[in-house]
Amino acid sequence: MTLPYGLRALSYANFRRFIAGQGCAQIGNWQQLITTSWLAYTLSGSTLLVGVAAFALQIPMLLVAPLAGPMLDRFEARRILLMTNTVACVQSLAMLSLLWLDVMDVWHIVAGNLVLGIINAIDAPGRQALVSEMVDRADDLPNAIALNSIMMSAARFIGPMLAGYTIGWFGHVGAFCANATLRVAVIAALGAVRTIAAVRPVLSVSWWHSFAQGLNHARAYVPCRNGLLLLACLSFTIQTHASLMPWFVRERFHADAAALGNLMGMAGLGALAGLAYLATRRGLAGLIRAAMHSSIVAALATLGLCVAPGIGFAMAMLFLIGMGTILTSASINTVLQLTAPSGMRARIATLYVVAFMGVSPLGALFWGWVAAYLSAPIALAICGIGYLMASLAYRTGLPRMSAAVLQEN
Repeated sequence: MTLPYGLRALSYANFRRFIAGQGCAQIGNWQQLITTSWLAYTLSGSTLLVGVAAFALQIPMLLVAPLAGPMLDRFEARRILLMTNTVACVQSLAMLSLLWLDVMDVWHIVAGNLVLGIINAIDAPGRQALVSEMVDRADDLPNAIALNSIMMSAARFIGPMLAGYTIGWFGHVGAFCANATLRVAVIAALGAVRTIAAVRPVLSVSWWHSFAQGLNHARAYVPCRNGLLLLACLSFTIQTHASLMPWFVRERFHADAAALGNLMGMAGLGALAGLAYLATRRGLAGLIRAAMHSSIVAALATLGLCVAPGIGFAMAMLFLIGMGTILTSASINTVLQLTAPSGMRARIATLYVVAFMGVSPLGALFWGWVAAYLSAPIALAICGIGYLMASLAYRTGLPRMSAAVLQEN
């Protein structure tokens, strides 16, 4: 059976199994984020504590992920992913037990998020690195990366809505039960993947020196350096909207958890719409410029979200935020993966994860504190203005970045 050009990576059985399993994992992650955010706000009524819970979930991306890159370049990524998802399943069952026994408190949420954050900090770069082992032809790798990004965006669309409706119909216990079930599906999919053992370099240097080699490569390669800086700004500012949305839903829109799930799902739908064209691309040309344009869209939409008078307008703004965010990250990720030296791909993937996911907990904690003392709309407005300035600064480097990418292509 001949697949359309935009779906060509799905012709590989291993990639089909991989993307199905990771889809379940990402739906579970988004479901847990929404469930714990809503539960933390319900128990405490504090945007600061919601920010602390989000901080605990995401800070390991900044502190633990740098150690994961060198490890993944030395060992088989599939086995490591099996291990991390098994531990994630145990974590979900532990949270489910606390809720079932009706002893859940905010500190349990923070501790559980910290455990899951450590797991994700190892899992995320492993996931990025394993994509390159799922296809045989280098020409199919951009399509595999794009389809992997589409899968993550689909999970971002499905996960929050699933969490909202699950909480509404079955309560928080049902949400954590569903998450544990999804983890079992991930483990089964990874167990079915068969990869050829890659020849991995024998590194005599320390893990820190190995990570520093990847850092030096990123610093010397202008598209990589500028892209990672833009992603870090995106993570610190625009990504903060997720932890502030419970305030908007409760205080401005006077709605429930289902509305929160629908709002966050619209960001995922926007991401899906934005990624549709990436799956059909035949090269790197234009990706740098696309990252700049989508960044400006995300910044302006964030400013629009601050003044949203109702859920309908907020959904439209979140659609644009999701589209701009994922187009920026997916464009930069594609450039990084295709231009990274083969023996350094996991370390570059780690830098991507640190920039895109590792900085966001600092933003969630800081802007949660600002929102507690000023207001959530003011905090989000400052984020939008700050990221707009970063996007315009990124624009000044377009000629050098485009020239460097064309040399690699």
